[in-house]
Amino acid sequence: MSSSARSRKRACLTALIALSLFALISPRSLRAQSGPPPTERHDVTETFFGTTVTDPYRWLENWHDGKGAEWLKAQDTYTRAELTAIPGREKFLARVKEVDTASTRVRGVQVYGGKIFYLKADPGADNVKLYVKEGTAERLLLDPELLTKDGVHYSIDYFQPSLDGKLVGYGISPGGSENSVIHVLETASGKQLSDSIDRCRFGGITWLPGGKTFFYNRLQKLTPDMPKTAFEQRSRVYIHELGRDPEKDPFVFGWKYSSDVKIDDNDLSFVLYTPTSPYVFGIVAHGTQNEATAYFVPFDQLNSKSIAWKKLFDVDEAVTNFTVYKDDFYLVTHKNKSRYEITRTSLKNPDVAHAPVVIPSSEVVIQEIDAASDALYIRDLDGGIDRLRKLSFDGKIESIPAGEGLSTQEISVTPTEPGVLIHAVSWTTSPRWLKYDPKTKAVTETGIQPPIPIDTSAYTADEVKARSADGTMIPVSVIHQKNITLDGSRPTHLIGYGAYGISFDAFFDPVWIAWLERGGVIAFAHVRGGGEYGEEWYRAGYKLTKQHTIDDFLAAAQYLIENKYTTAARLSGEGTSAGGILIGGAITQRPDLFAGALIRVGCSNALRMEFTPNGPPNIAEFGSVTDADGFKGLYAMDAYQHVKDGVAYPGVLLTAGINDPRVDPMQPAKMTARLQAATSSKRPVLLRVDYDAGHGMGSTRGQHDIEYADEMSFLLWQFGDPDFQPR
Repeated sequence: MSSSARSRKRACLTALIALSLFALISPRSLRAQSGPPPTERHDVTETFFGTTVTDPYRWLENWHDGKGAEWLKAQDTYTRAELTAIPGREKFLARVKEVDTASTRVRGVQVYGGKIFYLKADPGADNVKLYVKEGTAERLLLDPELLTKDGVHYSIDYFQPSLDGKLVGYGISPGGSENSVIHVLETASGKQLSDSIDRCRFGGITWLPGGKTFFYNRLQKLTPDMPKTAFEQRSRVYIHELGRDPEKDPFVFGWKYSSDVKIDDNDLSFVLYTPTSPYVFGIVAHGTQNEATAYFVPFDQLNSKSIAWKKLFDVDEAVTNFTVYKDDFYLVTHKNKSRYEITRTSLKNPDVAHAPVVIPSSEVVIQEIDAASDALYIRDLDGGIDRLRKLSFDGKIESIPAGEGLSTQEISVTPTEPGVLIHAVSWTTSPRWLKYDPKTKAVTETGIQPPIPIDTSAYTADEVKARSADGTMIPVSVIHQKNITLDGSRPTHLIGYGAYGISFDAFFDPVWIAWLERGGVIAFAHVRGGGEYGEEWYRAGYKLTKQHTIDDFLAAAQYLIENKYTTAARLSGEGTSAGGILIGGAITQRPDLFAGALIRVGCSNALRMEFTPNGPPNIAEFGSVTDADGFKGLYAMDAYQHVKDGVAYPGVLLTAGINDPRVDPMQPAKMTARLQAATSSKRPVLLRVDYDAGHGMGSTRGQHDIEYADEMSFLLWQFGDPDFQPR
């Protein structure tokens, strides 16, 4: 027998032994549980448009205090004990920390005054810090880790340098709450100025020339008699002068500014200024709707007692992105083309409705356009890869390659600076920050994000398509070790989202290595409801068509099984935030297809979403129970309402952040209670609550590492992996 034949025989025997071990550890032999804390049931019955709906755990919506708070704490205590009892968890966590703390993470890169500003977490840092780089010298400007007190950490939510780069305005909040307070620091010295403005969750800092004033968005001040749904309503834009009491800042745009500016309670308002144009723009964001309304006024009218804002376009023009250079206004719109086109009008006499097309629609999906001092830069989505184009002011177009196999996930363009910064990524390699120089036409490394010091050449990504229930082909990205044997034995984790027209762009997270090196597979389903193929793709998984989102995810799961990556006994699914609708629908409609599921800070009780603090802005995306079609769509996508007693559900780990401003903790709490009461599988249903976190945006590296280890260890437990079976 040849050596290669012997190797193949050994591999086959190893695979058979592994399969036998998995077979011996069936769901019945999973850890016998004493059971989670009991949950009282108090039915609340309502009728909507002839349909009666029963809500058995409505009382958990009051989780802030009393019995609700006690129940939440008891569930988390029980969950922590269960997760800690998983034998392989500590070793897995150690590996996660090892690969994660070896990497440098950089985001939010901006260039002003010839300086590069960015948020960065070095290998030893637990949270991102604000840095500035001048030439080759890097300086730390702000370290939020120094503010940690009484077990509560602080995180930088956003920042914006002044036009000359001499000052930086930033928002910072405690415990991942995103309840930002704006502060200002000097770039040269790092000195903190006295300015402090609260209720600035959305910030929207826009500096004016001279570096002494800026626009910002501020939420209304809540009074005890206001409902919790008023939290994000009726925001306004003010102009702040450094050193002034913010309570004396002039109100310049927003809710009830004037009868000429129509802004509803749920709208958000912002004011934008660019030094390359003699105009100022008032933007109205209609909740989570992608299409905005815009007003404008000449810059020299800002000092008027009452600013006479003029409407530039409304939602019927389907504008989702724009930029301006001098008098020319460029718009990204899907009014006539699902994959978007770019039009242009003059602000001297604007006519958006009849603006000529400067970049026609094509097979790619136009994502954004930004004006630098030398040209316009356009980011496209092309079959899952983000690409970059340059449009000169005289109409010439050229492509800018990020590098072989790399996708342009993000660009940073400054109106007064030439060129563009490129965040280049892929599914299996280190992210890089590159700079394009229009003079040399060269793309070079900035050096602000060193490569991960870990060899990732052993991994690859398959780009495949799965056939959904209606025949639509759904893209699926599958990341795994090269040359794996497709024998159905791979622990496989499928992730999906499908909301707001947001695409799952390529990226690489070092913590994946802890899963991939064990022979695991990670897959991303590019379901409808996302923006991978433009507006039609988004609208095909929206409100009354939301079932397509779930069907697409199930099709991706079936593909992974049929093509021998895995089996249902070793397959798990994940949905985060609005992705809770996707994974909740998947496990309630096809519980047999998954051994485990993660519902991460997920929307599981869609019928009750609009009654939470972040609910009203999301009516644009999901609908309202106050109209017949809205109720019909919400009821269909409400996983909580579709849990059935006596069904063998997979093991489910749900997570909540106690300071979550986006998905109220009552959503995972109620879904946990309903699944625990209903499931007949004897598999665990656990609720993990982080009492120093929100939706995840402001969490530290350590928090992310522990959560990831908890989640993946839980799934390996459900897969029957011998190393992860509690005694």
